[in-house]
Amino acid sequence: MSDKLPNKAKVVIIGAGIHGLSTAWHLSKKYKKENDVVVIDKAKVASGASGIACGVIRNNYFQPSMRELMAHSVSVWESNPIDFHYKPVGYLQISPEVMRKDVSTIFEQQKNIGYKSELIEGEKDCMKYMKNIFDDWQAKGITSVLHEKKGGYAFNKASIEGIAKKAQSHGTKIVTDTKVTGFKRGSNSKAVTGVITDKGIIDCEQVVVGVGPWVRDIWNMLELPQEVVIRNKDNTKQKVPMWKYWFLQEGVLGVDGDYLKTNDGNLPPVTHVDSTAPLYSDKDGSLITEKMWGIYYKPDIDGLGVQGGTSPYIVDAHFNDVQVDPYGIESPEYQTDEKFSEMWCSALAHCQKRFEGKSGLYRKGPSGGLGCMTPDSFPIFDRFFENVYMIADANHGYKMIGVGELVAKEILGTESDLLKPFRFNRYEKGELHPTSNSPFPWS
Repeated sequence: MSDKLPNKAKVVIIGAGIHGLSTAWHLSKKYKKENDVVVIDKAKVASGASGIACGVIRNNYFQPSMRELMAHSVSVWESNPIDFHYKPVGYLQISPEVMRKDVSTIFEQQKNIGYKSELIEGEKDCMKYMKNIFDDWQAKGITSVLHEKKGGYAFNKASIEGIAKKAQSHGTKIVTDTKVTGFKRGSNSKAVTGVITDKGIIDCEQVVVGVGPWVRDIWNMLELPQEVVIRNKDNTKQKVPMWKYWFLQEGVLGVDGDYLKTNDGNLPPVTHVDSTAPLYSDKDGSLITEKMWGIYYKPDIDGLGVQGGTSPYIVDAHFNDVQVDPYGIESPEYQTDEKFSEMWCSALAHCQKRFEGKSGLYRKGPSGGLGCMTPDSFPIFDRFFENVYMIADANHGYKMIGVGELVAKEILGTESDLLKPFRFNRYEKGELHPTSNSPFPWS
């Protein structure tokens, strides 16, 4: 790491998280001269969204383009599990009848792309399958289980630091504690000729933006549109805000590190449960909700119990009024509360008997932070002003380790078929990604 900003670079990458560093890693295999590839971050490596991500790696997407992109990313995780601190334990999508058709579609399309998974249908067979994994499984009303044999989870900060080392080994320079404050433009075009920071100006040929929930700030510095026109299926048009923020709720149950092991004593798959069953409090039996709910859980990355979360909620404010800093656990505003802990712990008890009476062990920890969502809650990978490549990941980011490789190829001149469906012009063209019945906006 360095605190000295070079005067110039071939490519300046803003953001030292999953996207910025993986792009730098692959670019630096081609651009090998000193200061060819420079990554700058306003704080440290993995200090933002990548550093507090839950770490789940999955292919459970209703959208064909997302499935194909995630299959590529999972293959990258699998290529070096040691350096990426990756646990290939698989992923369970457990769903009620209202989602069965969606889940079946996902399974069929996973088969079509050679992504190994298994689909179990019918309430009786689903219960039997789950009891073969967890003998205390008790969630009723489940009519489909999609068991992805690939995927799993990774240790967030450790994996990002591993990517940083790979990038640096090829010559990438990482400059931390350096805040971007603006951009230099060309005299005869809108192309960016330099990045202005609080430590000086670095001239460059290309810029890559991979800053997660701070994408709004860079977007505004570049004076990109505050609203976007979307063409609907009936050919009508509507104007919507460019961004919306979601609060991502996560926590940890402070049980023994081996508490979640399977019947055969192994690490469990990541478990994601959506349910239409009424949810009752594990504390006093009162009704929490009769609406559809969803949770996910897995071993905590620090070995301190069970970590997971629930479906997020929209921040009720214009995107320019949302305070992203301080971020995560340091935020005075966006923290999980007692309502979340009771819901999540009660949902765990609804699913597995071992969690009954354990809500008192809930540990307040880092929240899931904020996600800056695009108008359709799916990523934007595209060029703006000729030489600014924007990675706006809409909170899918951490698991998409393979995007950096594809972006690097596009910068080097080879367009990626996997990234084409995520261009900015899909809104005006009406080429939106299909949506499912999941309570999670990105599934």
